[in-house]
Amino acid sequence: MNISQFDYHLPKQLIAQRLVSPRDRCRLLVMQTKKKNEHRRFSDIISYLHKGDVLVINDTKVFPARIHAKKETGGKVEVFLLKDLGNGKWQILLKHYRTAMNTPLIFPRGLQAHIIGRSDAVWTIRFNKKGKALRTVLEKIGETPTPPYITASAAAKEYQTVYAKKRGSVAAPTAGFHFTRPLMASLKKQGILFVPVTLHVGLGTFAPVKETDITLHKMHKEEAELSVGASRILNRAKKDGRRVIAVGTTATRLLESFSDARGTLRPGEKAVDLFAYPGYRFSTVDGMITNLHLPKSTLLMLVAAFIAHKDKTRGVPKKLLATYREAIKKKYRFYSFGDAMLIL
Repeated sequence: MNISQFDYHLPKQLIAQRLVSPRDRCRLLVMQTKKKNEHRRFSDIISYLHKGDVLVINDTKVFPARIHAKKETGGKVEVFLLKDLGNGKWQILLKHYRTAMNTPLIFPRGLQAHIIGRSDAVWTIRFNKKGKALRTVLEKIGETPTPPYITASAAAKEYQTVYAKKRGSVAAPTAGFHFTRPLMASLKKQGILFVPVTLHVGLGTFAPVKETDITLHKMHKEEAELSVGASRILNRAKKDGRRVIAVGTTATRLLESFSDARGTLRPGEKAVDLFAYPGYRFSTVDGMITNLHLPKSTLLMLVAAFIAHKDKTRGVPKKLLATYREAIKKKYRFYSFGDAMLIL
């Protein structure tokens, strides 16, 4: 399956720089099997949900993962924290960096680190602090890592869902941005259930696909957790024939990763690396809320897989890029701070 099948041209002016305020006033593109696309506001989503539907939300919280350092020579280095390995060690990405192993990196507030390993683009460093002392310094010197295509400086304050709870992500589960507390309260009154799960977004979600044949791409692992309570609610919903609707691609990948061959969800904690592209058959997810994604990204490929699954078609669904062209023509706002899409 060639990566060019997931490419499209997007005018730069349609890349959203800020969230709509209030968040639930963004636009909503509704795609339903064997129906024409509809164009609404996100707050209208209640019209498409039924009593007993379960919305699965990813309650991960973005931490300030971008920090700035200097080499002993005075050269500037940008460090992007990926994963805490414990005992003062972290996996990181580096920008503006060329040097040998063990060269020190100097941070504000007396923090230092040395490079101790590398695997492809991912480096491993060891700080001179650990535990609570390290976390305290990182919280003070770190910055919220908004995507590079977002240039608005105030956007960092918006880069979190209203239900974010468990710290651990380097990027936000952006499909959840569109929910406000009043909207969630209204949906709950209508009998819609919200079930939190946790997938800490890391390199696996945003790493680019470099292979021409996408089936050769390997996803990086991301830590995830499905509680006993959540699995019971979701398994009961499936047994009762009620719909499970994933809020975002991260919630989708978690649900499918914790599902067995019969579609039963098993609780626990594990690292997930599911890469879904057309041909994948979904066992748990009945609907999806998502954003409009980057060309050639794994997120766009997962959405393509879900549309093909819903429509019972093979290969890359023509419906996907046709819908994206329609969204561009109607000037939808794209990417992290952009508009939403509901697929049922």
